[in-house]
Amino acid sequence: MATILQTKIGRKIGSAESRRLVATDHIPGVIYGHGMVPVKVTVERRDLRVALAGPAGVNTILELQVGDAKYPAIVKELQRDPVKRVVRHIDFMQISLTELITMDIPVHLTGTAKAVLSEGGLVDATVNTIQIRATAANIPNEILIDVTAMGMQDVIRLSDVVLPNGVSAVGDPDLVVVTVLETKTEEVAPVVAAAVEGAAATPDAGAAPAGDAKPSA
Repeated sequence: MATILQTKIGRKIGSAESRRLVATDHIPGVIYGHGMVPVKVTVERRDLRVALAGPAGVNTILELQVGDAKYPAIVKELQRDPVKRVVRHIDFMQISLTELITMDIPVHLTGTAKAVLSEGGLVDATVNTIQIRATAANIPNEILIDVTAMGMQDVIRLSDVVLPNGVSAVGDPDLVVVTVLETKTEEVAPVVAAAVEGAAATPDAGAAPAGDAKPSA
């Protein structure tokens, strides 16, 4: 089910107006999609935060209320302030609820690879997201990859990832998405001092015994 997000239309354009909106906790945005004229909108920062607070995050399917119209949409791009990191502009893309769409879905590893841990290894995801294609109703919130059976020499490729019904991966099937890193420190052999033959050095043959030393003149 889509999450409803209220928007306002009729905003002015320009950098000064955008800064004014952002300063009052309103975010300027635009809605575009197949066969529609782009619509400039404004959303309240709090409303956007609440709409994207669910498990799907920025991949949430939205129902944008634009005047008397409703648009099923997704967040296509969030532009953030480079210093404050607050959202200062948002792009929405209208979608069809029955057509396939392409989205980047976050990857999470599950399970414990005991064979890897026992040899000092570390299981590592080489990607943060996997691009998938599905209808809006079938888009998963996350992609779970079970690493329980992995060994030190194993990798998991894109073609190995089990996806939900109605979801297909986009990209090279041979792409490595999970690998194993070697973390064990190589053991250094202890340094053994060479044994010295004899506890004390043997006096030179020409040296006089200590008891026979003559007093100096």
